[in-house]
Amino acid sequence: MTAYILYLGAALAEIGGCFAFWAWLRMDKSIWWLVPGVGSLIVFAYLLTLVDSEHAGRAYAAYGGIYILCAIFWLWLAEGTAPDRWDIIGVAICLAGSAVILLGPRGGG
Repeated sequence: MTAYILYLGAALAEIGGCFAFWAWLRMDKSIWWLVPGVGSLIVFAYLLTLVDSEHAGRAYAAYGGIYILCAIFWLWLAEGTAPDRWDIIGVAICLAGSAVILLGPRGGG
């Protein structure tokens, strides 16, 4: 469960940091939006290092499902566009894949 909390924090930090760049380049916001954006991306990278995993690639792959869930919530809450059934189905598939990667038994083969 701790990994999912770390993934949630990392996803919020990554989306916030990336949105700062989006706002600057696509919404004509001040370049100063990049200061908290870069800080947020640093927090994102740090949080991923706290996940208990022997391999970075596996931690990042499992994180992908949580990121997608958070991105859809961002679409809904921050951008005012409700997710459609395809968004919800896609999130469910990604979360299932994330759970398999994160929680699957590891061992001899």
